[in-house]
Amino acid sequence: MSMSTLIKNALIIPMSRDGEYFYGDLLIENGKIAKIAERIETAADEIFDVDGDIVLPAFINAHTHLAMILMRNYKDDKENLQQWLAEIFPIEDKLTGEDVLRASRLGIAELIKGGCTTFSDMYFFAEETEKAVKEAGINASLGLTIFGDGEETERRYVERLPRMKEGAKDYGRICFTIAPHAIYTTDSDSYKRSKELAEKENFVVHTHLSETKKEVDDCLESTGMTPFVYLESIDALSNGNMILAHGVHLTDKELEKVREYGLSVINNPSSNMKLSSGALDVKKLLDMGINVALGTDGASSNNNLNMLEEMHVAALSASLKAETPINAYQIIKMATINGAKALHLDDRLGSIEVGKDADIIIISTKSENMNPLNNPFSAIVYSASSEDIRTVFSHGVKVLDERRLTYAEEKSIIDDVNSAWSDIIRR
Repeated sequence: MSMSTLIKNALIIPMSRDGEYFYGDLLIENGKIAKIAERIETAADEIFDVDGDIVLPAFINAHTHLAMILMRNYKDDKENLQQWLAEIFPIEDKLTGEDVLRASRLGIAELIKGGCTTFSDMYFFAEETEKAVKEAGINASLGLTIFGDGEETERRYVERLPRMKEGAKDYGRICFTIAPHAIYTTDSDSYKRSKELAEKENFVVHTHLSETKKEVDDCLESTGMTPFVYLESIDALSNGNMILAHGVHLTDKELEKVREYGLSVINNPSSNMKLSSGALDVKKLLDMGINVALGTDGASSNNNLNMLEEMHVAALSASLKAETPINAYQIIKMATINGAKALHLDDRLGSIEVGKDADIIIISTKSENMNPLNNPFSAIVYSASSEDIRTVFSHGVKVLDERRLTYAEEKSIIDDVNSAWSDIIRR
C-alpha cells in the first residue's frame, strides 16, 4: 500500500549547490519526493513537524565489506594491511552463507542508525547479503567478488552471478558490480575478464588500488609499473565505469589519467590511518575535478560503519594533508551525491529533488553538541553524532523511527552475530 508523508518546518539541505539550505516542507508519495516548498498544505497519511531539524539525503557508503563486521576488534595490533590480511583470510575461509547473512543484518542495522541507506559491498555470499538488504528495505550495490585467475573469474561469473540476479529479482533496489579484489590477489587475465563482463552486463568495476606503499613497491618490483599503470597496460581500466577504493598512493600523473578516464576514487580515511596505509589528498583530487566518494571500508579495519564519523575523520585528514581546511559541503557531497555518481545511482539517490527516491534522514538540532547552529554544513561534519540521527526513510518508508529500527528487533540481530562468531572461532 502506498503511503504519503508530509514533513513540516524542516531545515532542508538539498545538496544541489554549496551553501544552499532553506526552511520548508517536504512531501513524500509512493516512495518518491513529490514536492518541496516553503509551505505545503495537503492531506497525508502521516504529518509531523520536525521543528527546525535538518533534512538531508541519506548517506551512501561507497566501499565496504559488510560481513567483515564479524572480525570487528579482532587482530587490531598488526603493523600493516598485509600482516592484518594474513590473520583475516584464514577466518574468511571458515565462513558460511548463514554467517554472512547474520553479519549483514548487523551491518545494515549499524548503517541505518548512522543515516546510511545505500552501500557498495565487496564480499562473499552476496546472495545472503541480498536477503538482509531486502529485509531492511534499503539499497545496495553488491560485488561479484573476484580472486585468482581468469578461469576462476569465469567460474564465479557462471555459478554465482545468476544466484545474485535471482535474489534481486522483483526488488528493484539492488544493483551489481564486478569486483576484482586487488592486483595482489587477482591476475591480469582476471582483470581483463572482469572488464569484459562489466561491459557485457553494464556493471561498474569495483577494485582496491594503490592502497599501500607496499602494494605499489611490490608491483614495481614484479612488473616495472605502478598498479595504475599496470592495469592500464593490460587494458583493464573501464572508461567512466570504475571505482577505485583507497587510491592513497596514486601519483599526480596517474590522477590526471583517473580524471581523463572518468573514474571515481573512494576515500576510506579511518581504515587508511588505522592500517598505516597513508592519507588521500582529497582536496587535490576535488580541485582536479575527480569524483571522490566516501566509504568506511569493513568494520574489521575501521572499526565501525558510522558515516558521520567517517565524514568527520575525512574532513580532518583532508585538511591536514592539504594544510588548509576543506569545505564542509564538499565532505557531505562525498557521502551523498558523489557516492551516487560513483555507483551510477545519481538519477534517483544522493540529493533531495522532486522525483528522486525518498531516501532521507532527519538530524536533530536540539542536542547540546548541535548548538548554536551557526552553519548547518559544519554542524553535520564536525559536531553531529549518530545519536542525532532520529529518523531515516528508505524509499519513503521509515526504517529508523526515533532511534529504533522499524523492521527488526536489535537485540536478536546482535545475539545472532555473537552466536555465529563463537561458532566460527571453534571451527
